[in-house]
Amino acid sequence: IGAKLIAMTGNTTSTLARYSDVILNVSVHQEACPLGLAPTTSTTAALAMGDAIAVVLIKRRNFEHKDFAFYHPGGSLGKKLLKVKDIMRTGEKNPVVAEDATVKQALLSITAAKAGSCAIVNSKGQLQGIFTDGDLRRHLEGDISGDFVHKKISECMTANPLVVDEDQLAAEAFRLLHEKKIDELVVVDQKHKVVGLLDVQDLLNAGFV
Repeated sequence: IGAKLIAMTGNTTSTLARYSDVILNVSVHQEACPLGLAPTTSTTAALAMGDAIAVVLIKRRNFEHKDFAFYHPGGSLGKKLLKVKDIMRTGEKNPVVAEDATVKQALLSITAAKAGSCAIVNSKGQLQGIFTDGDLRRHLEGDISGDFVHKKISECMTANPLVVDEDQLAAEAFRLLHEKKIDELVVVDQKHKVVGLLDVQDLLNAGFV
């Protein structure tokens, strides 16, 4: 990423210093340790210098939350800053069907995407409902003949489902899934158009547990 190597050291002629682009001398005249042996004053000086550099760079480089998530994606702080759009399912992994499609077509779409639900949209791509495994089980219990698979999906879907915005923090979406005891959330943009699907498994894979 083009980062320079900056050494904070008390020995400006050390191997570390010689291989660095910039040397910051944090040497001390005496350690606070009564024996003059254990690093005490020197560790405090290094800590203070490191924090000072971090604070100055945050201001000088206009460092923002999204930058922290980019440079620390695997850390716990990075995870807290991830947005839904960073981990949601899109394209072929995001099953979407028109409201005049049949239940059978919706099931085929879900199977092809290896998902647990599909979003139902109108002609403008705006969300109308969701069809989940739970919806399938409920209709199977009410129609053991299986004829319901030929019905329009709009007759069997769950209308006005819970959704998340693509710019919401993934941590907020995880909390919503946990509180509502559901496995999927449809992701929409500001015009309520479907842009993705967030499955609880996606959050688990991202390390939210």
